[in-house]
Amino acid sequence: MDLVKLDDIRAAAERIAATVVRTPLLPCTWADRDRPLWLKPEILQPIGAFKIRGAVNAIARLDEDARRRGVVTYSSGNHAQAVAYAAANEGIAAHVVMPASTPQIKIDNTRAYGAEVVLCGEGQREKVAYEIVAERGAVLVPPFDHPDIIAGQGTIGLEIAEDLPDVEVVLVPISGGGLASGVAAAVTALLPNAKVIGVEPELAADTRESLRAGSRVDWSVEKRNRTIADGLRSQPSELTFAHLKVHLHDLVTVTEDEIRSAMAVLAHKGRLVAEPSGAVTTAAYLYHAAELPAGRTVAIVSGGNVDPALLSDVLTRALDEE
Repeated sequence: MDLVKLDDIRAAAERIAATVVRTPLLPCTWADRDRPLWLKPEILQPIGAFKIRGAVNAIARLDEDARRRGVVTYSSGNHAQAVAYAAANEGIAAHVVMPASTPQIKIDNTRAYGAEVVLCGEGQREKVAYEIVAERGAVLVPPFDHPDIIAGQGTIGLEIAEDLPDVEVVLVPISGGGLASGVAAAVTALLPNAKVIGVEPELAADTRESLRAGSRVDWSVEKRNRTIADGLRSQPSELTFAHLKVHLHDLVTVTEDEIRSAMAVLAHKGRLVAEPSGAVTTAAYLYHAAELPAGRTVAIVSGGNVDPALLSDVLTRALDEE
């Protein structure tokens, strides 16, 4: 299987530069002095999440015939918004299939970008998306299972390596694996001594089990949907799993309480609003130091499209516990 290479990621960086924000590395004065921490705030992207990188790269590579036919995707939220935004930017029609359980803020934002949103039942989004592809002749832009998506997400790793060349640990969320695949490919190519560590919720730890087993292990939709981190409920594809096996140094899991606590820390000390999926790397840094390599660390805060009621609950509980 052909893996995404550094040249693919560099080409993607040039392709998306005019649309995507080059997010800074934010030093955390509140972090452990023996383990300096920088945050990579992808919440600053136009759609509030890293997904815009892969979507813009993939859509930019479509030929004229594909553009006329429009695009289709399926997503729990952030990739949906990314495709809607990127398609609108290019004047391309977009249909987005989303589970009805998706946080309303993500559904509303996707519609606001001009996409036609199709809601479906749990575990049905891929099936419905392929039906639309067949019916309309549109082009599928998958959330992670494509080299162009992986290369686009990998531009985050490219920026980290350029902005902090002495980084020793990079923490990246894992769901479908597109982000981790691209970041790990870039970082390990440019900084062979740096270690890329994946982070996923304990309640959706299929990737950890798969890596331990050496092959993909299936977890049911119902089992994965237990986690509050709605953006981390997918499973790696053959393509992304191949990348993870080659480039990922290790993987740690975090609890639901740790995710909530990390959201509060990011809000109070980092002044960043993170959704649960975006807070898992900070949770790993805060609560799993013994499982992580020592040294200068970057945690990717992958998204900030959090349901307002959930954010209010998280912050209120944190205040009550102080």
